[in-house]
Amino acid sequence: MSPSPTSRLLFDEPGPRARRRIRITTALTVLAGLALVALALRQFADNGQLAADRWRPFGTWPMWRYLLEGLRSTALAAVVSIALAMAAGAALALGRLSPSRWLRLPCAAYVEVVRTVPALLLVYVVLFALPRYGLDLPLFWKLVVPLSVSNAAAFAEIFRAGIRSVERGQLEAGLSLGLTRGRAMRMIVLPQAARRVLPSLVSQSAGLLKDTSLGYVVSYAELLYSGKVLANYNHLLIQTYLVIALIYLVINATLSKVARTLEARQRTRPSRAARAATGGGAGTSAGTSVDAVPTARPTL
Repeated sequence: MSPSPTSRLLFDEPGPRARRRIRITTALTVLAGLALVALALRQFADNGQLAADRWRPFGTWPMWRYLLEGLRSTALAAVVSIALAMAAGAALALGRLSPSRWLRLPCAAYVEVVRTVPALLLVYVVLFALPRYGLDLPLFWKLVVPLSVSNAAAFAEIFRAGIRSVERGQLEAGLSLGLTRGRAMRMIVLPQAARRVLPSLVSQSAGLLKDTSLGYVVSYAELLYSGKVLANYNHLLIQTYLVIALIYLVINATLSKVARTLEARQRTRPSRAARAATGGGAGTSAGTSVDAVPTARPTL
């Protein structure tokens, strides 16, 4: 199974020995994880934490309704943060690839600096520093703004890698049609780049979803903060956090599955395109690929 073009662009393809080491390391990690889980379950059982009466409250609707309210708040913060971070990341990626130094250097500086700053530090800046200068954001935005600022740099690098993977002829075709460089990048190159890096965008979005757990710092009622309040109320600390961990596990496993599915589909598309190009399709001369002919409408 060969890696996708985006994976080859971002990482060097591992050789046979590296793949063997990866498989061995993965197997050992899984075994160590299973051993730790078994040890934890044994400790819980010895201390009565697995007793049925301590889990019975989680079979009631009021308990789940409260947790689902927290999950709804988590999803809302994640969706808004992802939308803002993706838009800012696309703009930063285009800025980093701009021929103008006055645009390229500030965008590069933003990406390089913000990527090294923890998201938690940005949350503290919004929570404590900005109010001193008269900028006191609503509770929701105290979480969304730092997450968007932090993840915009990561999305920018993903988009930049995707743009570089697009054939230069696509941009030149747009310029030959009379489009400016900016419009050709936005209308032709960027949509193709976004499609190529879609699995990476989904993976980064899953990471941002987990970062919404920082909402407990600003007392935003997301899932983890709701679990903290619930554990203080029902005195079922371990059970409550295990249920919340299971919810996060299901959500992120689903997003990871979506990313793997998208990546698998992208691996099959180049082979289909190659077969179509070498099959001598109707309307094209021998040895000429359809993709090589510039058209007035961009391929989206």
